[in-house]
Amino acid sequence: MRGDLLNSTLVFEWAWVWLLLPLPLLARRFLAPLKRSSGPALRVPDRARFAHGGAAVGETVRGFSPDWLLAGLMHLCLLCAAARPVLLDAGMEAPVTGRDLMLAVDLSGSMEVRDAQLAGQPASRLGAIKRVAGEFIERRAGDRVGLILFGGQAYLQAPLTFDRATVRAFLDESSVGLAGRQTALGDAIALAVKRMLLEGPAPEHRVLVLLTDGAATAGELKPLKAAELARAAGLKIYTIGIGSTRLSAPGLSAELDEETLLRIAAATGGRYFRAGGQGDLEEIYAELDRLEPARLDAPDLPGARPAHLPPLLMALLLGMALAWRARQR
Repeated sequence: MRGDLLNSTLVFEWAWVWLLLPLPLLARRFLAPLKRSSGPALRVPDRARFAHGGAAVGETVRGFSPDWLLAGLMHLCLLCAAARPVLLDAGMEAPVTGRDLMLAVDLSGSMEVRDAQLAGQPASRLGAIKRVAGEFIERRAGDRVGLILFGGQAYLQAPLTFDRATVRAFLDESSVGLAGRQTALGDAIALAVKRMLLEGPAPEHRVLVLLTDGAATAGELKPLKAAELARAAGLKIYTIGIGSTRLSAPGLSAELDEETLLRIAAATGGRYFRAGGQGDLEEIYAELDRLEPARLDAPDLPGARPAHLPPLLMALLLGMALAWRARQR
């Protein structure tokens, strides 16, 4: 226990309370002259005061009396407790390198097809992804999260960061066709691999969640070749196929290439999921939370322990001492 205390740092969350420290001195200085005696005009001191050179028992001739000293210490302890002291454990650091998790979201033209449901209302595939993936991002406490958007081209929208709110904001602001209306599946994987390698030493886990509703129709790199690069870099890929397997709309991907998505996931040690709507997406992201659990469940790290009880107990003991001295008179 003693070693734990020596390795801890005392922090006051409400440090402004210490501004009240000189309050008793100000009260004694300005309020004492206003006190008027209600007794007789002529007061004869008792024998005890004469016996102690003009000072009553328990008082000092100069400076503060013991009562003032006790009251001052009690005031100090009360301020210490009111300032909300907290002990931070120096040896208990927040794990800030749990996972590097990148999301790659398809923005091709077929993502505007309204075959998903949000709160019982028809919604586009991208709208369902924004809702469910956004909640998934918020739950990834302790992980660095990034965002890649791809269509005919792939580009990095948000680098790996602990600022999950910003990553979700970037996802919410994305729109169909922003990166072209085709599907550069292999380029999106290759960009994720490149960004992971640029981040320096590998953390314990590197994960890519790839969401698409079509087959690869653009890009310089074949998806399976990109999967080989991902495996060599230690990047695990979870692929999610969205929407119907076939579309009749002109100019859109006619088929979801589930076989390629399955092979990409299997080559990197991940899994392939099939999502037909918002309910399926919610189940998939819940399963991802189970397969790749976030390292932090609460933002209370480093270990913070309240330390207000000792000064409160000391203030109580000093108050009892003052009461006992008052009864001795």
